[in-house]
Order: sequence, then structure tokens, then C-alpha cells
Amino acid sequence: MLAVRVVNMQGQATGEVQVDPALLGGHVRAKLMKQAIVAYLDHQRQHSARTKGRSDVAGSTRKLYRQKGTGNARAGMIRTPVRRGGGRTFGKRGPRAFKAMPQKMRRLACHSAILAKIQSDDVMIVGDFALPQIKTKTVAALFSAVGADRGCVLAIEERNDVVHRSSRNIPKTEVRVVDELNAYEVLRRKKLIFTKPAFERLVNAAKATGNGSSDE
Repeated sequence: MLAVRVVNMQGQATGEVQVDPALLGGHVRAKLMKQAIVAYLDHQRQHSARTKGRSDVAGSTRKLYRQKGTGNARAGMIRTPVRRGGGRTFGKRGPRAFKAMPQKMRRLACHSAILAKIQSDDVMIVGDFALPQIKTKTVAALFSAVGADRGCVLAIEERNDVVHRSSRNIPKTEVRVVDELNAYEVLRRKKLIFTKPAFERLVNAAKATGNGSSDE
């Protein structure tokens, strides 16, 4: 069993929660996490770059001059890539398929990233997290107290405009609904902070899906 620290809004430790590693896949799968990160970053690109080849640029296809007898180097059509204004050699041809990754693999990669964070003691739960009004100072003070002021991901149970607006001006801080977490965002920041309802939702979802502890 692994222990996850529970703190209050002042950053003081109030206890810990025991987590069975089997719920998060049993062990850290580094190769799977890399695959998930590469796929995620690939999906952030448009893949719409397109350059013109020799068949796309304007110009005649006739040979510029005869092969021999002119004293010049031999030459073909004016659209050749070696001439100014010609087509590009091996140019990008635009839109290509994204790197697809099954949902179960994405989920297991995310759980593996969370497990790695727990093992390195970079995960904590805020037991009494509450923001009655928009107050960046309150959230910033919490992050500073728990050592997360240099970058963290705050996982909440459901969308909350007050939490988002209170955190959006804090550098290197992301607020994510726990169901929308992915391996890239979990590993991108140093600390991972859950609200208590969000962590319970994560554990319940892991129990429902049953990752198991099989090898990659």
C-alpha cells in the first residue's frame, strides 16, 4: 500500500490515505507513458502544412534546351527542384493521420503517471478544499505552503468557475477535472494536488475499470 498525504487549506498535514498500487496498474510503465505523451503532443498539431512539388508549380514541362551541343550543363524542365521557383523536394504534403491510441491504454498511461508521482511523494490531497469566492491569494498561499508554488496540477471533481478564475493567474498551474487528466499533464508539473472528492472519484473509477497489474 502507498500513502498519500492529506493536508488542509493552510498546508498542514492532517493524515494520509492508503492507496493500493494495483488500482493504478501495479507498477510504472515508462514506455506506455512515453507513447501516450507522443500521441498527445501529436494531436496538438494541425498537420496542415503543404508545400508544392515539381508537379504543382507553374511552368512548362518541355526541356529547356537540347541535351548536347550548347556548352551548358544538361537541364530538363524549368520546374525541377534544383532551379529557383521549382518545386520542393520531399516537401510536406499535408494532412496526415494522427497517432491513434486506445482509450484503455491512455487511461493506464495516466494511472501510471499518477502512480509515479505518488511513489516520488509529489501527490497530496486537500481534505477541506473550499473557495466561497474568487480569491487568487488563498490558492497561491496553499500552493506555497505545500511546496507547489513552482508548478502543479490541481485536480477537481467537476468544473468550477471560481476555482479556475482563482488559479488562472498563478504561473505554471493548471486546473483540470479529474476525469480529463492525461499522462502528459500529470508529468508536466512537479506536484499533483487532488481535492478529496476528486481523489475519491479517481479511486472509484479505477475500481470500476480494473486496470490490473499485467505487464505491458
